[in-house]
Amino acid sequence: MRLKSTPVLAAIAVGALVLSACSSTSSTTAAGSGATSSAASSAAAPLSTAPLSSAPLSSAPLSFAPMSSAGAKVTGTLKVDAAASLKKTFDKLATEFEAEHPGVKVSVSYDGSAVLATQLIGGAPVDVFASADKKNMTKVTDKKLITSTPIEFATNTLQIAVAPGNPRKIASLKDLTASGLNVDLCAVAQPCGAAAQTALKAAGVTVKPISMEQSVTAVLTKVESGDADAGLVYKTDVLGASGKVTGVDFAESSKAVNHYPIAALDAAPNPTAAKAFIALVTGAAGQKILAAAGFGAPGA
Repeated sequence: MRLKSTPVLAAIAVGALVLSACSSTSSTTAAGSGATSSAASSAAAPLSTAPLSSAPLSSAPLSFAPMSSAGAKVTGTLKVDAAASLKKTFDKLATEFEAEHPGVKVSVSYDGSAVLATQLIGGAPVDVFASADKKNMTKVTDKKLITSTPIEFATNTLQIAVAPGNPRKIASLKDLTASGLNVDLCAVAQPCGAAAQTALKAAGVTVKPISMEQSVTAVLTKVESGDADAGLVYKTDVLGASGKVTGVDFAESSKAVNHYPIAALDAAPNPTAAKAFIALVTGAAGQKILAAAGFGAPGA
């Protein structure tokens, strides 16, 4: 019995060994596959992050923003021709402009708008023209010296300027016809003169002036000095005189409102500065300065 059982036991032992080997092989293969898969995933991981490495490139265009035309640097000298009635306000605006743009020099020439228009048509090298009326601006645009649309930036009305305290008791335009009263006016070609004639016509009054000036400041100067008893000037001139004259309102002033336009010359030597200055005048800061001087709002 013992001899017969030996082969059977041997067979069972061999079978167990075979099964064990198969199991070991299968386990090893599975482990190997897992290791290979893990290694492959690890190796591929850096590729999945590749787009992140290019992220900084997307912000590159931001570095070019200062080079846009909107941010163009303002340099050099800016030449402005402005109506005489704008002197105090444009002096302040020029100072502010120079402060905003260090190194820039603003040169402003003041005179009657008709005089300035004639000079521009004659070829004066100017960047910006600010007129006290549309008529004289139109003279320049008709000559194609300005092809952009002028921007209205202020309005103004007239007052009768008299000596402090109004010793002659002038209360209306009709009072300017009194005998022995010396009255000074602007020339009709000037905005202040055209407005004066419109107001006088509305009042049905004819005045014989002692002279016809080429600028409103000349009329104001004669009243301040006593050479004239009265003169028709802008409300802003009376306010700017700081008590040297008294202003008398009259009803017909509403019939003669002056509208002030501003524009850059097409042949402006410094177009960048011209654009920036006009933006200052028509913007909030410029409008605040103009309002403080007594100018009315555009379109008023």
